[in-house]
Amino acid sequence: MADNIVFCKGGGCTAKLGAGVLSRILSRLPKGPEDPHLLVGYDSRDDAAVYQISDDTAIVQTLDFFPPMVDDPYTFGQIAAANALSDIYAMGGQVKTALNIVCFPEKWDLNLLGEILKGGSEKVIEAGGVLVGGHSIADDSVKYGLSVMGVVHPDRILTNNHGRPGDLLILTKKLGVGILCTANRVGEASAEAMAEAVASMTTLNKYAAGIAADYEIHACTDVTGFGLLGHLREMLDGKLSARISWKQVPVIREAFRHADEFLLTAAGQRNRNFAGDSVLFREVPFSMEEILFDPQTSGGLLLAVRPDQGPALEAALRSSGLPAAIIGCLLEREAAEITVEP
Repeated sequence: MADNIVFCKGGGCTAKLGAGVLSRILSRLPKGPEDPHLLVGYDSRDDAAVYQISDDTAIVQTLDFFPPMVDDPYTFGQIAAANALSDIYAMGGQVKTALNIVCFPEKWDLNLLGEILKGGSEKVIEAGGVLVGGHSIADDSVKYGLSVMGVVHPDRILTNNHGRPGDLLILTKKLGVGILCTANRVGEASAEAMAEAVASMTTLNKYAAGIAADYEIHACTDVTGFGLLGHLREMLDGKLSARISWKQVPVIREAFRHADEFLLTAAGQRNRNFAGDSVLFREVPFSMEEILFDPQTSGGLLLAVRPDQGPALEAALRSSGLPAAIIGCLLEREAAEITVEP
């Protein structure tokens, strides 16, 4: 890569606008006439839109794109695609088609763009989908992602806000990738930790979703830019509370050291500002607090599963090689919306 090109300036899901800003803007948009076929829309704060087209088929529609969070263009393409595809799995759907979304400087080497698109295309194929086109514009920096269409049976949609008291919460990937990518940009992350982060970000949630389909899942979301606590708060929907055991949360271990060294993201602090007042921390180290607010790029699924099926689902996910863990449970609404304790 040419010396005068700075490919990675800080991106991934750390580039998202804060949840508070988005909520205020979206609440003011005109909604138009109600459409009975729109089963899930933007006003639900869910991971994707769902539109019913027949008795047994609904379309799942989503898009996601962002600047690079790693220096290798091919790896960036894989991560961006895996992240965009994840929303289909979070809704219980199957990927069908995808469109590229590309911003790229005209004066840069187009081979870099080719590597990005190659990485993304390979992930679409792995997902079982078809890349059907896209759109590109000249920009002063790189951004890449996908618009994705999937399908789901209307009776099998997984929303993020239908959890029930007693449900066990299972997280399917480790946290800490936002902090690690920040540390890597200043040369502090180890090669081993970054390899673990990249392996996590390039892993499709297809595999976790396929295993979870055999169990009674009441709610699901993927953990991305708003961090674990931000997405969990959306899952609670003002109706439930949650209790999290921080010692059970899977974390890339090196992220603790970097958090203690204040190698943090602005997006993580926005997440704290948005959700922090809803969280009661009991005997939680500062580094773990930051990891729980850390924006994740291509993070794992957060599943609310019927309590008697939780241990079996955890075991099935772990036997497939995923670092999944039961991290807590949902409760009837309490004074504290989210309690984090050992």
